[in-house]
Amino acid sequence: MILDEVCDAIVNGETVKLSSFATFQVRDKNERIGRNPKTGEEVPILPRRVMTFKASNVLKQRILQEHQKRETKSK
Repeated sequence: MILDEVCDAIVNGETVKLSSFATFQVRDKNERIGRNPKTGEEVPILPRRVMTFKASNVLKQRILQEHQKRETKSK
């Protein structure tokens, strides 16, 4: 339902911001030259669209606080 709306917006290239959670955005990446790690051979990496996720400061702070609580418990 709501998740379907969010997915549709992202697929259509719209930026989706969920307050106090994160921002989802689609970016176009250009073609570039990569390297096969096994052979060292240069290979083209084709242009593509990628989704980015940027956590909000509220979410980052909450994760940090939870991590610090667990660290203090384990000592």
